[in-house]
Amino acid sequence: MIIEDEKDVTKAVLSELARAKNPRFREIMSALVRHLHDFAREVKLSEEEFQAAIGYIVALGKHTTETHNEAVLMSGSLGFSTLICLLNNGNRGQTETDANLLGPFWRMHSPATANGGSIVRSPTPGPALFVDATFHDADGKPIEGAEVDIWQSSPEGFYENQDPIQADMNLRGKFTTDRAGRISFRSVKPAGYPIPIDGPVGEMLRAQGRHNMRPAHLHFLAYKPGFKTLISQIYDPDDPHIETDVQFGVTRHLIGQYVRHDGSERAPAEGVGAPWYSIEHTFVMERGAARLPRPPITGKAEGERPQIPHLEAV
Repeated sequence: MIIEDEKDVTKAVLSELARAKNPRFREIMSALVRHLHDFAREVKLSEEEFQAAIGYIVALGKHTTETHNEAVLMSGSLGFSTLICLLNNGNRGQTETDANLLGPFWRMHSPATANGGSIVRSPTPGPALFVDATFHDADGKPIEGAEVDIWQSSPEGFYENQDPIQADMNLRGKFTTDRAGRISFRSVKPAGYPIPIDGPVGEMLRAQGRHNMRPAHLHFLAYKPGFKTLISQIYDPDDPHIETDVQFGVTRHLIGQYVRHDGSERAPAEGVGAPWYSIEHTFVMERGAARLPRPPITGKAEGERPQIPHLEAV
């Protein structure tokens, strides 16, 4: 098609996309082109702004390495990751769901750990946390034999693959549900932490006047053939950023109850000083295809512990 005016550009691209043999590919790309072109028209995008946007996309790639995924951080910081999660779970976002964000720090091959074991694999400060989690289907039947990955950041604010000081796979473990659909383990109480801001995501947050904090949470990934892989997080309601998560991940259903225990109560393990914490949660897994996600990162950082500044909201 010979272009006569700006409207012809969209028509020409859509005409070429009509040749695509895969109907789903054709549907997605056609919608993308329509919305992208209408966006440029709506905001009257200048050539200088267009070039800046291209540079921003290039910078996302340059800041993504085997130990850091800037693209995932950007998606979360725009609320897009949570939107996709909800649209694909909980009756397409209309009802409660245990599904939540994978995040940028999940690793495959977490160490197999016996129920009741600890995922603390190097000296880690913070009060002890004892977790009991149960997995059942939509009818309330326990799911035996599900593999459950657990991971969390340290109270210093780093996942172990961000932090050369922590032992490999610290605060990670893989558990198998018993006949009651249950796993249990010991860890340390998670704390909120800042996401990295040395790349394009940091530029965007500063421009928007936002902070870069995630509220404290535990990650869960449950896998068993016959069930849709469940990816979840359980958030601490006492975290000061529970209402303003930089990744927009907190849903009402996934706010847990981290119970504080003082000296009058005996801990489930010897040598645990007060205060210590416990949490119980029941997860519902949907029937469906079991697929593991692609790990957002594959390596572990080396050198010195990174310094991640805290942005203040304005």
